[in-house]
Amino acid sequence: MSALTIVFTVLQVLAGLAVTVIVLMQSGKSAGLSGAIAGGADTFMSKGKAKSMDAKLAKSTKWFVLAFVVLTLTLNII
Repeated sequence: MSALTIVFTVLQVLAGLAVTVIVLMQSGKSAGLSGAIAGGADTFMSKGKAKSMDAKLAKSTKWFVLAFVVLTLTLNII
């Protein structure tokens, strides 16, 4: 393996681990059975979601998944 392949492989592993950790840190989107029966309650926190931690985690998930896909395709080409 060349040095470039090793560097891309390490970056791919780190991106995969980051995606896994970030996805596990996110809260669930559905309210579950109680939300289906009683209806979802709008809270102050849910209205300000654009600046919440979940929004930041969702945005970073997209970027790390994109990096993972690009690294995977690059490693396939090399």
